[in-house]
Amino acid sequence: MIHPAAVAMVTLMLIAPVSTVTAHDDHCFAVTASVSDAGFDKRVTVSCTDSHAIIHSDTYPDHEKMTGIVGTNEQVPVPAEYGAPIILSPTLGTAPLTRDAALGVAVNGVPIYDYTGGGEMSQKDLAHHQAHHDTLQTEQLDVCGGHAGRGDDYHYHVKPGCMIAKMANAGDDAIIGWAFDGFPIYGDNNPDGSLIAPGDLDLCNGQPDETYGYRYHTSTDAPYIVQCLMGKVADFERLPRVPPLSVAGRGAAAPGRPPQGGVQRLIFTENADGSRSMDYSFKGEAYYIRYTPATRSGCYNFTTRTVTNGGKVHTGEYCRR
Repeated sequence: MIHPAAVAMVTLMLIAPVSTVTAHDDHCFAVTASVSDAGFDKRVTVSCTDSHAIIHSDTYPDHEKMTGIVGTNEQVPVPAEYGAPIILSPTLGTAPLTRDAALGVAVNGVPIYDYTGGGEMSQKDLAHHQAHHDTLQTEQLDVCGGHAGRGDDYHYHVKPGCMIAKMANAGDDAIIGWAFDGFPIYGDNNPDGSLIAPGDLDLCNGQPDETYGYRYHTSTDAPYIVQCLMGKVADFERLPRVPPLSVAGRGAAAPGRPPQGGVQRLIFTENADGSRSMDYSFKGEAYYIRYTPATRSGCYNFTTRTVTNGGKVHTGEYCRR
């Protein structure tokens, strides 16, 4: 049986002029293979340009979501078309790069953020754990290491344990994601299975790599995952963001506000008809965010009763811009 990644590589070589088939095509092959080897190539696709591998997804993983969250922001995961650009000829820079959005993408197409929920960190912040912004310690994350953000998009802030459990090639040598600077992300150990010694990882949670020049890792202690980018990114400010859902005809929907002290018994339910429900309690009262696909593509009919809105029931159509 011919490996899907090999087919993609052969196709690329057949359609590209001989002069453009360079070492960067090996990187395209590696990104494509990381998705297919993990078994996510039915939900995630990869296409390559002269400069980037684009990992296309809807940011909506096929594993449990939202369960276990206490510090909810009253946002709910809704599919979002997303193209994550991975540089094909990565080079290390001279200073770490941070941003208040994704720094990379997992092989299942879910964006990867740093561990904080308070926006981008300065270089001074990188050297010190920001406990008050730590999404894990403040119980903002589900049992899988993710949650829904301002764009009602699901993303990871720490090691994506549920995704890794579903990977067909799970192991220390498996690439679990790619940072936007083009370098791969591995798990808690070195690819050969050896332990990472204390002090081996730098500020961004990475270290030198014989194959790629550099690699990132997850870790059991903060910063848990990619904290910043060590590679050069010429179009850093233009990296993708998932925009908030918009109220039909009235601009972006207002963000949720975390209920003080957190909520209890938060459960996210998914049904075969595409309807979704996030139910939880706060100070003995029941609250929920529910939606079903609307007639228009990319739109959803919502019914909500949230702490943010004082317990009032709201209905309306919300769309992806």
